[in-house]
Amino acid sequence: MTAPKDPKLFRPNVGLALFHRDGPVFLGKRLNTEGPFQWQMPQGGVDKGEAPRDAALRELEEEIGVSAALVDVLEETPDWLYYEFPSDLRAKMKQRGRYLGQRQKWFAFRFKGRDSDIRLDTHTPEFNDWRWADLESTPSLVIPFKRAIYDEIVTRFKKYSVGESK
Repeated sequence: MTAPKDPKLFRPNVGLALFHRDGPVFLGKRLNTEGPFQWQMPQGGVDKGEAPRDAALRELEEEIGVSAALVDVLEETPDWLYYEFPSDLRAKMKQRGRYLGQRQKWFAFRFKGRDSDIRLDTHTPEFNDWRWADLESTPSLVIPFKRAIYDEIVTRFKKYSVGESK
């Protein structure tokens, strides 16, 4: 059994699983990345004094242009999920040494809009492409240090993935 993580050493963050009405989940292709692990679900930091749910809705609009009016909130994880940054990434980050990684509250949303409602250019772009994907495929598409979180999200949110991927 691993020791409990000190929350102060992990940046508060939210992860967003946006499910199409037919079941697949949104994946964005990270801007300026190379190699096989370029895809992920949207995520972002929780501002000081901001509730995780408010951060999730803000990040959804900032990263993919989807407003709160276009989603139903299906679930929020009751606990925080943790991952650590690899040491080489920590060394490159401007907050070097401040955080060991991130702690995330994950949210499942049902998308009520149309594909044309998804906009990657409404804020500072983080993705240069996107697609709908089978939830169970996501762990193999993300950068390896986030894979355990995605495995957990597949387990917890599988009930919302009720269709075939496009």
